[in-house]
Amino acid sequence: MLRIIQIALLCLVLAAGISISAVIAENESIDEILQANGLPLGIFPKGVKGFSVNGETGRFSVYLNQSCQAKYETELHYDANISGTIGYAQIGDLSGISAQELFLWFPVKGIRVDVPSSGLIFFDVGVVHKQYSLALFETPRDCVAVRGENKVQSSMLPLYHIDQTLGRDIV
Repeated sequence: MLRIIQIALLCLVLAAGISISAVIAENESIDEILQANGLPLGIFPKGVKGFSVNGETGRFSVYLNQSCQAKYETELHYDANISGTIGYAQIGDLSGISAQELFLWFPVKGIRVDVPSSGLIFFDVGVVHKQYSLALFETPRDCVAVRGENKVQSSMLPLYHIDQTLGRDIV
């Protein structure tokens, strides 16, 4: 009987410890969470209106007022909702950030800080890892709202037009 009580008490203490760590993670600011994980504060731009993080899994979401672009060495596009998994010196399974290379945009799948003394940060864009100076990300950047995104206007002319007066196709 004493053994059962000890096991039950141990389970209660473990459950309380897990829920306390999740609550602590939820009460921390985004800056505190980034610093505790060895990541620079400027990974996300100014204008973060909210965030959530699961202390057990490291899964997080960041909410901005709207989609925007920030200028670093190149342009970074931030969706209004960004999510991923945070770990020490890295963010994986990332969605909601794209990096511009020449005139093309590539989704950033992960971010990794190299040994801090090297001063480098890497963005995984699938094909390659873009390398930036860690100093670029020391403070959050201003983010300019993106207007009219996802609205593609075709510059193609219609192949034919029906002349209503003559009732035939005109090429």
